[in-house]
Amino acid sequence: MALSRVVITGVGLTSPNGNTLQEFRQSLLEGRAGISRIDMRYMGQVLAGVCDFDATKYQKRKELRVGTRAGSVSIYCAREALADAGIAVEDLVSDRTGIYVGTTEHGNVETENEVYNISQFDYDTKFWSHHHNPRTVSNNPAGEVSLNLKVHGPAYTIGAACAAGNLGLIQGMQMLQLGEVDFAIAGGVSESIRSFGIFAGFKSQGALADHEDPNKASRPFDTARNGIVVSEGGALYTLERLEDAQARGAKIYGEIVGYNINSDATDYVLPNPQRQAECMRGALKKAGMEPGDIHIVSTHATATPMGDIQECEAVREVFSDCPDTHINNTKGYIGHAMGAAGALELAGNLPSFEDGLVHPTINVDNLDPKCDLPGLVINEAKQAKRVDAILNNSFGMLGINSALIIKRFSN
Repeated sequence: MALSRVVITGVGLTSPNGNTLQEFRQSLLEGRAGISRIDMRYMGQVLAGVCDFDATKYQKRKELRVGTRAGSVSIYCAREALADAGIAVEDLVSDRTGIYVGTTEHGNVETENEVYNISQFDYDTKFWSHHHNPRTVSNNPAGEVSLNLKVHGPAYTIGAACAAGNLGLIQGMQMLQLGEVDFAIAGGVSESIRSFGIFAGFKSQGALADHEDPNKASRPFDTARNGIVVSEGGALYTLERLEDAQARGAKIYGEIVGYNINSDATDYVLPNPQRQAECMRGALKKAGMEPGDIHIVSTHATATPMGDIQECEAVREVFSDCPDTHINNTKGYIGHAMGAAGALELAGNLPSFEDGLVHPTINVDNLDPKCDLPGLVINEAKQAKRVDAILNNSFGMLGINSALIIKRFSN
């Protein structure tokens, strides 16, 4: 039996440089980054990508006090995606709607904050929050969306390190094709800038970026790159089977036609370019496509010295002879949004189906020769001959790799 075709009909996002797809895309085309300095306990000031969306647009202040930042990001993105898709919350078929939210981690922020708070009271546990458990369970972000929307279908998170945004979309697509749901809200979110442990961990690895100008700190592929800028954010999509989207006359951003997920099984942190190349080739095979059919490769590159080189080796191996394939990266603008990274980076490229523009990789003053890829778009947007297909790379710690292919929709 042929699987149903699955299409994207709505996009909701918040990022350090835009709270709508239109704002985000314009920032990418204009080379406008959104990195700032924040105070982090025990560390002083650190560089971070901070979102400034209005959390009270869809939540009451009491709900914000009880819930989590990841939950608020998820609720905002889900509601914005529904509005973009032209679907009223009350029109959702509650038990046939699924919510699939990819996330890098969840619960560290709340636990760290609560431990710090009771440390001010000599660790007296009577000052420990009774909201701790529902805040820290791993299904929290999706669960908060289900509570907010009053949706009764499956709602859970997908833990996949920094590949999680892609995996949220893949899970939503699969559940639609299996007939488990008729409508899906899927993507990825991150609250990582509120965790001391994230910053301290990257600093101890020598992988935390620093620069006198915050907006030049994240420098994928540049010889002066020195690490990650940790960011928060989210991007959730409404996914529908093609026949359902057409029946209601929905706007269609693109069609999910291929994906692949594999594991390096090599190292806790350092990626394996052979496995990454195999992941991309697997996605192409499932889509029935050749490398030259892809017009934009959105790279995962985080601006770490070895990580960028390893991914470039993999991309070069797959797309070495593809003159119409353009390659870009989004982290120079927003830093590394962890579980939201893949979902946000895909969103930044989706409008290319309409305008044919490939947004650039910024902050590349001196391209590392080991990262010199054919088709790499740096510092200025490029008008492509055509953009009919996007391959979105998203990789994570412990060697999880994902590649997702979106095509321009056509009957």
